[in-house]
Amino acid sequence: MNIKEKLEQREIDNLSEFATKSRFTKGRKKEITPCDMRTEFQRDRDKILHSKAFRRLKHKTQVFLSPFDDHFRTRLTHTLEVSQIARTIARALDMNEDLTEAIALGHDLGHTPFGHCGEGVLNELVKGGFHHNIQSVRVVEVLEDLNLCAETIDGILTHTWGYEPKTPEAQIVQLADKIAYINHDIEDSIRAGIISESDLPKDCIDYFSSVQTIRLNKMINEIINNSIGKPHVAMSEEAWHYTTKLREWMFENVYIDSPAKLEEKKAKNVIKELFFLYCDMLKPVCEESKIERIVTDYISGMTDRYAVEKFKENFIPKGLQTGAREDYLFKLANLTD
Repeated sequence: MNIKEKLEQREIDNLSEFATKSRFTKGRKKEITPCDMRTEFQRDRDKILHSKAFRRLKHKTQVFLSPFDDHFRTRLTHTLEVSQIARTIARALDMNEDLTEAIALGHDLGHTPFGHCGEGVLNELVKGGFHHNIQSVRVVEVLEDLNLCAETIDGILTHTWGYEPKTPEAQIVQLADKIAYINHDIEDSIRAGIISESDLPKDCIDYFSSVQTIRLNKMINEIINNSIGKPHVAMSEEAWHYTTKLREWMFENVYIDSPAKLEEKKAKNVIKELFFLYCDMLKPVCEESKIERIVTDYISGMTDRYAVEKFKENFIPKGLQTGAREDYLFKLANLTD
C-alpha cells in the first residue's frame, strides 16, 4: 500500500463507526489524478489553504472594522480558531479530523468586507439576497474552481444555522463556529472597552465561568461528553441553553447598536456606492442579466482596505498631479553662506 492507502486504512480501523471515511467519499465533480501521499480530505484542506480567498481573510472584518490594534480578531484568525476548536472535538470523538479541518478553513471564504455589515448590504441590493455561506460554496466551486469533495462543500454550506449538515464533521464545525465567535468576541469587546466581564449574564457566568479559557473548555467538553458514541454531534441541553443566552446577550449589547458598530453606516455606504458604480461600468460591455452576479462576486471578494481604496479612488477628489520636481533642492545647494 502507498501512504494514502495506509492513511485511509487507518481511518477505517481507528475512527468511529459514524465518522466519514475518505476512502468512501462521494467524490468530486471532476476527476483528478490520485495523490499517493494524501487522502482526498487532506487534499481539500490544502487546496483551501493555498487559495487566494483564504489569504484575503486576513484583511476582512470579524466584528471590529479595520482595527488599528493588531490583537483584535480578523476573519482569518476567527477561521483558525474555529479550525482549532473543531479539530479538538473531532479528535476526541474519533471523527475525521482532516475533513473537519477542511470545512473549518473554508467556511467563511465567501464573507464580504466589513463582516456581517457588508453581507447585510449585499443582501438588500442583490435579487434573491446574499448569504456568505452560499457565496463560500460559489468561491470553491466556481470562482477558484477548487473541485472539492462533496462532503467538504456540504460542510461549508451548512455551517450556518438553519441548515442540516450531512456529516458529523460538518455538525462539529457548525458548533465550533458559534462557540468560537461568542468567546473571542467577548474578549475583543472587553479589550475595546465596550463591555466588562461583570456585565456578562450572571447565570451564564455561574455555569461557564467568567474566565475565557475555562468557559471555552467547558463548552467544548459539553459537546464531547454529550456526543461520544453517537451519530449526531450536539451540546448538552443545559449547556446549549446558556450558550444561546450568551449569544443573544452579545447581539443585544455588542453586535447591534454598540460602539463597535459606529462606523457601520460609513461601511455600508462604501459597499452600496461601489455596487452601483460597477453595475454602471459594466452596462456598456456586458449582458444585463450577468451584471449583478459579476459585481456581487467582485465586491464580496474584497478586503476591507481594498474596498476603502476603491471608494477613495472613485469618489474622493484628488489634487492635480504634476509630478515631483526637485528644483528647490538644487536651489538650496547653490546658496552661499
